[in-house]
Parts: sequence; C-alpha cells; structure tokens
Amino acid sequence: MYSIIVVPPEYGGPGEPIRLASGEQLDFGRSTGAPGPHLTIAHEGVSRAAGRITAHDTFWILSNLSHSQTYVVENPEGAGEHIKVAPGRLNAPVPFEFARVVLPAGGELLSFDVWAPRHDYLDTRATDQESPGGASTAPAFALDRSKRYFAVLTALCEPRLRGAPHAQLPTVEQLAERLRPIWPTTNRAAVQWNIDYLAVKLRLKPAPDTAESGPRLNGKKESLVSLALRFDLVREDDLVLLTRPREAVR
Repeated sequence: MYSIIVVPPEYGGPGEPIRLASGEQLDFGRSTGAPGPHLTIAHEGVSRAAGRITAHDTFWILSNLSHSQTYVVENPEGAGEHIKVAPGRLNAPVPFEFARVVLPAGGELLSFDVWAPRHDYLDTRATDQESPGGASTAPAFALDRSKRYFAVLTALCEPRLRGAPHAQLPTVEQLAERLRPIWPTTNRAAVQWNIDYLAVKLRLKPAPDTAESGPRLNGKKESLVSLALRFDLVREDDLVLLTRPREAVR
C-alpha cells in the first residue's frame, strides 16, 4: 500500500491522484522545475517552488519553501483541528490521516488534499501471549453499545461523523425525535437524563452524591462530543445503531 496519496486541486493539477511510497518526495508550486514527481498549482499567487511533501511510512512531512507565507494543514474530519507551518519551516510532521493543505494566494485560499491510508498496528495477540497471567488493564471508558445512553451519544455525534466538523449540535428535542424509531418511548426528559449520566460516566463532572456545590458544567453536549470523537468512543460505523429496528436499545 502506498504511504501517501495526494489529490490535485482543480486549478492546473494533472487530474489523477499522485501516489507516494515511503521515502518518496513531491514538490508543489506554480512551476517547481523538479525532475521527479511534482504537483503544479497554476496560480500567480503561488510560489514557483512552494513546498515539498515527503512520505514516511504511515505519515508525511511538509516543508514550506515560501519566504513569506504560512501554510495551514487542516483536519477536515476534526472540529477545527489544524497545524501551521511557518515560512521556511522544513520537515514539519503532519499527524492527520486525512489532511487539507491550505495556501494563501493573492487574496484567495487554495487547497489540495493529502491522504495517509497506510496503517501499521502492533500484534496484540503476541503481546498478550508474552505476559500470561497478568492483571488486565482497566478500560479508560467503559461504554456499552447496547444501552440507551450510547444511542444518545451516537445521535449527538452524528452531524460531525457525517462530515460536517463544525455542525451545530442537535438540541435535546431533536435528539428525542432522531431516537424515536429505535426508542419509541423517548422524550426530552429521558434524553436529558442520559446526557447528564454520560457526563458523570465519562468523568466530565462528579457524581451527584460526591459533587461539591458550584456552577454546572458549561457546554455539556459540546464536551461530550469533543471527548467521544477525540478518543473514537463513537465511530462512523456506530451510526448503524440509529437505523436498527424498534426497541433496539434498552
């Protein structure tokens, strides 16, 4: 599998994705003059030699060859997550599996996409065999996907899981309506109870019997979604839960 796939922009690119194996480089700019692979961005506001992408195993690095422009690398699947690569910065590692490189150019913002599809994983079976009899590690977040609270969390995360990272979160009333096909007896109070329960279960706030008096947690739904998406507590595959037959959650 290729380490990196670069999707050319609409302006001046060769049209087909450019695939890089580990160790290969791709220069990009208005006219790079590079003998190897290059990505042409035909815009007068882009430097002739604007930057370089280098594939490294399962990730890639970006060099900004501009003398004056900062480049931004966005995570389109995150809620505004991004890194900045200053002018002249070499070999900045990019942590996103799917990234969008944004270049300021003559009052416009130009962009192209970069994918890092290769995934390497530790063989956990071999690790478990090397340490038999040891105490198991307690899970960081113990969530039961068959419970109603997980359905509430999934519905809460749904807009952003469907590709709208800055989408406004649904209201409690909208959540109740969304969940009614799989939870016919739901109502506003039941959904709100589960949101409060999740805030305690995921340790965003202390349990009522241990909490000290003070202000309530602000942005509770936003905090839940941020935590769930950051640590993959809810994934795109979990959205199938919202289409199960009636009484699918308990």
